[in-house]
Amino acid sequence: MEHQHEQELLPPLVAMVSSPGMGHLIPMIEFAKRLTNHHNLPVIFIIPSDAPPSKAQTTVLSSLPHGISHIFLPPVTLSDLPPNTKPEPLMTITVLRSLPSLHQTLLSLMTSHRLSALIVDLFSTDAIDTATELDIPSYMFFPTTANNLSLVFYLPQLDQKCQSEFRDIHEPLNIPGCYAVHGKDFATPLQDRTNEAYKCFLHHAKRYRLAKGIIVNSFFELEPEAFIFLQKNDPVVYSVGPLVNQDTIVDESEFKVGLKWLDEQPHESVLFVCFGSGGTHTSAQTDELAFGLEMSEQRFLWVLRCPNDKVENDSTFIADSNVDPFDFLPNGFVERTKGRGLVVPYWAPQAQILSHVSIGGFVCHCGWNSILESMVNGVPLIAWPLYAEQKMNAILVSEEIKVGIRVNVGEDGLIEREEIASVVKRLMEGEDGKKVRNNMMDLKEVGANALKENGSSTKANI
Repeated sequence: MEHQHEQELLPPLVAMVSSPGMGHLIPMIEFAKRLTNHHNLPVIFIIPSDAPPSKAQTTVLSSLPHGISHIFLPPVTLSDLPPNTKPEPLMTITVLRSLPSLHQTLLSLMTSHRLSALIVDLFSTDAIDTATELDIPSYMFFPTTANNLSLVFYLPQLDQKCQSEFRDIHEPLNIPGCYAVHGKDFATPLQDRTNEAYKCFLHHAKRYRLAKGIIVNSFFELEPEAFIFLQKNDPVVYSVGPLVNQDTIVDESEFKVGLKWLDEQPHESVLFVCFGSGGTHTSAQTDELAFGLEMSEQRFLWVLRCPNDKVENDSTFIADSNVDPFDFLPNGFVERTKGRGLVVPYWAPQAQILSHVSIGGFVCHCGWNSILESMVNGVPLIAWPLYAEQKMNAILVSEEIKVGIRVNVGEDGLIEREEIASVVKRLMEGEDGKKVRNNMMDLKEVGANALKENGSSTKANI
């Protein structure tokens, strides 16, 4: 009792555990900013890893505002794992092997602070046990949609009910709290139930309900049916979105040519083509995309990466290479599209580009961060999902809220140039494009209102 009283007198602190990977860290950082700005709560990130911090991690973390700090746990070894181990088991095992270090770190923090909460991400649920041991309330940050959360909650039951692969079930599956979806559109780890990635995903799905609450980077007005369903059950679900990074200051010298080119283009005339930090294509698909953009006769800004069948390391999570991606473009493409098209290698400041007045559309891999960034800027989408839960997100975008047009994939898995040109023209010039643009502008306003003082995401006090 005396120890508890002493703890109550200490200053509060929220600890966040992010599994390896920038894609998991960045959305949690936006939530941390909201906690510090609106609730005056200091936050510390505790980051497990199997290697020294990457340049990207240190750059982002060192630029965080006052009130947000970080600790890197000692790297664990994964050398005993097979070389072809999937990302989901890699992240999970990294966190599991870091739990002793996490325990010691939390104990050390508790000598000077009252830990108000330990917030984990979707691949760090094993850290909930450590929080329970230390009597720290645990929450989970879910960085994608409420519909996806409904699916994950239902997955253990679905696993028991279905004997076949989900992808082989021909009719749409009725999942409580989620729109009807085919098994082939489930997240990548759910496509092969014999794989360790599936077993890992199922392991975490069974643990979600151990958290005191789940924090979702979405907003009620975007997915009312899903949130109404989720709020009838335990644990408590909080909508806190749309949280995106809107205050990044980019070194303009890095993208000076691109920004100057955008400044010279007409209002809402440019199609931004980018597939996230890890999205790559085959050389055949890269060709089709290039010819499709050329045939569309629309202005475009394309962030180009090397084809994943031509670079030595084709991991979708390694979006960098020593090879020049321009070497893989069709002969004469850059010259033929000069003036109305700009191709940049590897990287561009996505949030800054989407906020530019010349941008009129976004060819997007349907990662949730990218969808939200497009949404807060009112930019309609061409949905081109690649991996993870992106097919589920593409259904939401194109069929449920109708703020984008989805590309049709051919029987050989290729999206052909004619299809690309047609969809681009529909978005940028057609009646379909006008409708989705208007819908996206409406959603932009609704999303902004959700974050205002009396908005749904602000009222969702945690």
